[in-house]
Amino acid sequence: MRYIRYACIAIFAVALILVALANRQMVSVKLLPAELDGVAAVNPGYQVPLFVVIFGGILAGLILGFLWEYIREAKERAAAARQAREMARMRAELRRLKGERKQSQDDVLTLFDETA
Repeated sequence: MRYIRYACIAIFAVALILVALANRQMVSVKLLPAELDGVAAVNPGYQVPLFVVIFGGILAGLILGFLWEYIREAKERAAAARQAREMARMRAELRRLKGERKQSQDDVLTLFDETA
């Protein structure tokens, strides 16, 4: 199974390298479109290879997706924590009730309960 995983990672790495090699031409990246240059006092522009733009977009999408999922699951995590606290409270109450029951039973019933 380990070798299959390594093979998949290698295939993915080769595919990324091929995409990067096929998209080496330089492109101009600006913060705002040319029509809005007058509105903003600063509109930096950079010349970067196209594969940097592609991989940057993929990375930004992954980060946004992870953040979105983390925020979306907040309710489930809160419910799980609430259930864990409730379960701990119930177990403590059960231990307390078992202790009270053992103190009120005869010795024979206590021995029978411990063996079962």
